[in-house]
Amino acid sequence: MTPILFDLDATLIDQASASAPAVREWGAELGLPTDAIVERWAALSSRHYARYQAREISFQGQRRERVRGLLERELEDDEADELFAGYLWRYEAGWALYADAVPCLDRLKDAGVALGVLTNGDRTQQMQKIDRFGLAPYFDAIVCSSDLPYGKPHPGAFEAAASALGRAAADIVMVGDSIENDAHGALKAGMRAVLLDRDDAYTGDDLTRITTLDELTHFYS
Repeated sequence: MTPILFDLDATLIDQASASAPAVREWGAELGLPTDAIVERWAALSSRHYARYQAREISFQGQRRERVRGLLERELEDDEADELFAGYLWRYEAGWALYADAVPCLDRLKDAGVALGVLTNGDRTQQMQKIDRFGLAPYFDAIVCSSDLPYGKPHPGAFEAAASALGRAAADIVMVGDSIENDAHGALKAGMRAVLLDRDDAYTGDDLTRITTLDELTHFYS
């Protein structure tokens, strides 16, 4: 059976839906205008998380820069950490599993498919998500970018995950929601790739695409 490597956020766990209400409520508490705050926060998160993945700043550092950017002022590190905590607890409370995640993992595990996770995240936070929803027993390997000198789409991230699964990259299928980080990154590393396009928005014809994890077992089980 073909081993399958999953992305975590926006693939198995819905963290985007947790972020939007969290930042709205947090922003209102801080007295910030809530018009377009979700879009502003998403843009700041994307920019500074990319800097973290390039190891230009630390994981904590990208959190601080997001707060500074949202408030548009300089903050001492301790003050930025304290402010971010007001967002973080709300965000963590909103994490949820996609309804198709566990049924898909159950089918694949029952079929004897080796499964892994490759996530661009901090191991402590990503394991919080995995442990909260009892996902760890499904996986033969869990690789987080904080364990590595680089994150996806760097080929080395995929090579590390392949090594953790004990298989060659060419033998593995990567499943994730990001065209660049998951699909193109995997292909460049020599893996096969399946784009999970939950919003049915991808219009290209160069990628294998599914809109729900229910479709995945039609390809690989």
